[in-house]
Amino acid sequence: MNNLYESQKLGLWYMSAALVLFGAQILFGLLIAYQYLNPDFLFGIFNFNIGRILHINAMVVWLLMGFIGAVYWFLPVETGRETVGIKLGKLAFFILLAALTVVILVYIFVQTGAGNKISLWFINEGREYIEAPRWADIGIVIVVLVFLYNVFATVFASKKITGIMGVLMIDLVALAGLYLAGMFYTVNISLDQYFWWWVIHLWVEATWEVLIGCIMALALMYVLKTPRKIVEGWLYLEVFLVFGTGILGLGHHYFWIGTPEYWLGIGGFFSALEPIPLVAMIIHAVYDAGVQRLKTVNKPALFWILAQAFGNFIGAGVWGFMQTLPQINLYSHGTQLAASHGHLAFFGAYVTTNIAVAYIMVHKIRGGEVKLMDSKLWKYAYVLMIISIIGMAGSMMVAGFAQTEIERAVGGSTWQAYINAHLHPWMVEPMYWRFGFGFLMLIGYILLIVDLLTIGKKEEKTAVEEVAHA
Repeated sequence: MNNLYESQKLGLWYMSAALVLFGAQILFGLLIAYQYLNPDFLFGIFNFNIGRILHINAMVVWLLMGFIGAVYWFLPVETGRETVGIKLGKLAFFILLAALTVVILVYIFVQTGAGNKISLWFINEGREYIEAPRWADIGIVIVVLVFLYNVFATVFASKKITGIMGVLMIDLVALAGLYLAGMFYTVNISLDQYFWWWVIHLWVEATWEVLIGCIMALALMYVLKTPRKIVEGWLYLEVFLVFGTGILGLGHHYFWIGTPEYWLGIGGFFSALEPIPLVAMIIHAVYDAGVQRLKTVNKPALFWILAQAFGNFIGAGVWGFMQTLPQINLYSHGTQLAASHGHLAFFGAYVTTNIAVAYIMVHKIRGGEVKLMDSKLWKYAYVLMIISIIGMAGSMMVAGFAQTEIERAVGGSTWQAYINAHLHPWMVEPMYWRFGFGFLMLIGYILLIVDLLTIGKKEEKTAVEEVAHA
């Protein structure tokens, strides 16, 4: 730990907290998956909607914390100097942890009540996926602004703006700015939903994708020693395609909220183009790995990077495209098909990235760049987690097809059709499978954490003993 920059130590704090929240996300997901099967479980004590809020928001927060940790880790390596304002960055980290603790406790202990300005500011904003109370929203923006300052000040102080850092800086401005769109509301539901999607789509599906591109470029240079000109070339192409298709592709969320009909054509066409940058990312990863013949001393990081490339394309690209065209989305919107896409996309694009960076961090702590990083345990965790996410996504896809057919296409979206769909065996049985695969994910997560805590230690101990005997 003594050979780390203070910025890297802060990155390690962020990643550690992120992985703890990852476990919380899995536990809350298992809980609500069981409540879906048995609605009476903890009814009135811990309601389904609260578990769902915690499951989704834990996911968003832990992924974002992991990304911030990754940037703090690579920033001094890329700039050749300590991060400017690191004490301020550490203060922001502890403020964020305290705020998260308060928000989670409020969610748990204040589950019902009136919706008014007091609840909006201090309890729950009531907006799906961004339920955080207004004070917490402001806190998130402040933390991101501190992060923004750390990155910009460090890059300018180094007097060396690389292609990766240039893209990262532009993206972080968008990351901070777009979140502001979720901090106000109007009484016009269509207008409110219009700007709400700026956060849900452009924040997560555009700025996050570019941020991931920067992190993956840095990770590939570390893990495979990939030449900078290769990763930066692919990064520029990815940025062009993500912003070229992703911004107008946002229109697939505008189909049914009362916006003009021209969004059907714009959203449908550009949504169909969105998988293109994901294909580029696959070429990026496979080509780079092939050039190096998979030679690396950090095997778990490499395999999680490859999982990210293919998982991002399949989960976000293929699974997303299956339901973005308006002719299909008319029937599939809001069904378990959307949940299937969401689970596979977030895991494939973002979870895999954070895990890969976590192994890069552990590698540095336990031996540096020359020591072989390998174990049996990470392989078990890797296989279990990938099987479980595919199983969950597949289960929800089967349920979603049944729901789309019975509830929407045949039943016409009536309450009776909704009941008929949820009682159908093709809807009920996959939910049991989802719970089973979710439990498998928990086992994989436990193995992952154990491996991160132990990998490399045995060899470290042996080396120390050899020196002592000598």
